[in-house]
Amino acid sequence: MSQNTGIKIQDIFSRIPETYDLINRILTLGLDVSWRKSAAKIASQRGSEKWLDVCSGTGDMAGALARAAKSRAKIIGVDFCLPMLSQAVKKPEYSRISFCVSDAGCLPFSDNTFDVVTIAFATRNLNNSGQEVLLKRFREFRRVLKPGGRFINLETSQPKSFFLKNMVHFYIWLMVKPIGYVISGSKTAYAYLAHSIPRFFSAEELAEIIYRAGFTKVDFILLSFGVSAIHIAIK
Repeated sequence: MSQNTGIKIQDIFSRIPETYDLINRILTLGLDVSWRKSAAKIASQRGSEKWLDVCSGTGDMAGALARAAKSRAKIIGVDFCLPMLSQAVKKPEYSRISFCVSDAGCLPFSDNTFDVVTIAFATRNLNNSGQEVLLKRFREFRRVLKPGGRFINLETSQPKSFFLKNMVHFYIWLMVKPIGYVISGSKTAYAYLAHSIPRFFSAEELAEIIYRAGFTKVDFILLSFGVSAIHIAIK
């Protein structure tokens, strides 16, 4: 991500932390909660002890991991936007999660540190400066994973059905910007989100990019007829 692009996205998310969770629930009709729960369940299947949630924002994915994890698991959430993390640390149920400020492209951890790395609904933001920048971010996630560790990516996707895909894109065009603006007061933030979602990769395309980043195996699970997808990659 270029410095200017990073600053722009950081500014966008600095404007909306107080209303971010509420708008997510409204725009996804509450489905984002079940999507995160599904991703966290996959993350917890092997009894991992050290988990990293990248681009953690207000902490929703990290919280889902904490609920799915065994008590001994150590969970760290990182994000480069301090106002979003400040919202996360206000949530008392997240007291067992450690949060820190960090850019996803330069994580402050040694090689081979984590059993699981997750990211939820932020990969689109890492793709703004082009596919090569996204590849570098995925390679950084792979760097901090232990051998055999898993990278779990939860993101919006593109339904395979032409009709459904167009219906979803119409819904985004019709609802995301106006509802986001009315509740948050920020036209810029939700205009950006409405622009980025329909232009993101299909599940197959994203799987290929993750594979190119050096992961040995990449699978994905489509959610809600392909509106979202969970990618599971092995180091």
